[in-house]
Amino acid sequence: MDSEKTSRSSGRVKVRAGAVLLAFLAIAAFLLLSEHRAHVFGALPYLLLLLCPVLHLILHGGHGTNGEEHEGHAREGGKR
Repeated sequence: MDSEKTSRSSGRVKVRAGAVLLAFLAIAAFLLLSEHRAHVFGALPYLLLLLCPVLHLILHGGHGTNGEEHEGHAREGGKR
């Protein structure tokens, strides 16, 4: 019975700690954005440029790594 109470109380402590951490991070993010808005908005064009290669790697990752699909497709003349 004591082990159940201990596990319940430790679970509640973890939930409360997580909620406090989430609230702290939300407040910190709000204050940082409100005080440093010019810096954040000034970096957005560069972040968009950095996002292009990342999206290219993510979205084109399923093509295969050794090019077998493209070589076979070229031999057939592009017909399926």
